[in-house]
Amino acid sequence: MKYYQILVFFIMLCNVISCKTEKERTLLFVGSFTDKNPGKGIHVYEFDSHTGKSTLKFTVDSIINTSFLRLAPNGKYLYSVVESQMNYDGKIAAFAVDSINYKLKLLNMKDSGGRNPAHLEISKTGEYLVNSNYSDPSLSVFKINQNGSLKSYDQVVRFKDSSIIESRQESAHIHSSNFSPDGKFLFAQDLGSDKIRGFNFISNHKDSVLQNENEIKVKPGSGPRHFAFHPNGKFGYGVAELSGKITAYEYNNGNLTFIEDYLSYQQIQDIYRAADIHISPDGKFLYASNRGPDEDSISIFLINQDLGTLSLVGHEPTYGEHPRNFAISPDGNYLLVANQFTDNIIVFKRNIQTGTLKKLQEDIDVSSPASIQMCTYRIKN
Repeated sequence: MKYYQILVFFIMLCNVISCKTEKERTLLFVGSFTDKNPGKGIHVYEFDSHTGKSTLKFTVDSIINTSFLRLAPNGKYLYSVVESQMNYDGKIAAFAVDSINYKLKLLNMKDSGGRNPAHLEISKTGEYLVNSNYSDPSLSVFKINQNGSLKSYDQVVRFKDSSIIESRQESAHIHSSNFSPDGKFLFAQDLGSDKIRGFNFISNHKDSVLQNENEIKVKPGSGPRHFAFHPNGKFGYGVAELSGKITAYEYNNGNLTFIEDYLSYQQIQDIYRAADIHISPDGKFLYASNRGPDEDSISIFLINQDLGTLSLVGHEPTYGEHPRNFAISPDGNYLLVANQFTDNIIVFKRNIQTGTLKKLQEDIDVSSPASIQMCTYRIKN
């Protein structure tokens, strides 16, 4: 019996010694404009979730206008628009993420199907990528290979329409798209026609996965830009660039029902340039970015969990100009804002109870930041 106990103890000790422990590592991916010339388009940082500090680890160079990034649901692959805001068709690039060595490996690059690709969305299963072309108003659908690379687009849905602001709404402009919480529908924000375009998403269809378009009209002159679904799957929220408003909707089986509008800015402006919208991981607070000329800020709203209505908490300046995009860290403790015109990313500590933001002392200096993605990985020691 004594010999058996010693043997068991020895085996357990060996297992402990040989066992590899895991630690968490949060990576921050930043996409930038490169002034229409090849340059440093994507930066990879290690983000310290204890201090909020970032350390640059890797840069993708000699690439043009990687102005929007999207991580795959599993964090293994990163996708970027390329050559946005150019006078010719853009591209979509697929990268493999090496979270151990902080590197990105280019897998392939495909034509986007139109000028100025502006936004990327990935299906819940990680099998499809949808690109929004702004200048040639369209949605292009790509099948994602098992190794994360992209096939050429299978479907391009093009749009013709307009609305009341001649300088911005002379034609349709697809600015973004979002899959519904159940993954069965796709909703595209059309800034140029003041519509949200809904589609059935049928992944097993041979020829086209986006079918049965349904138009949801918004108030004329709104300019819908970005959208976020609530984690509970019951509500959705759109931010309108041209009216500076946030619209709350009730979501049910492919239908969006209007609840209420809320001004995202502190006060009425002559020109609005509202940009991005995100909801905290716990679903309690909604944030939106407001670009100048008179106000660069993040608006903060408390979400009523039963009704989906919003209550204003306050506004926080972004300490820079033109906050195009922002992100909330995976743990919900930080909010990072990309100020495109002042070449900086501001890091805020987020109060989980109140939703308020407190600026940290150190900024991240990066040229023309436009898009932020974050992911926490488990790394074996």
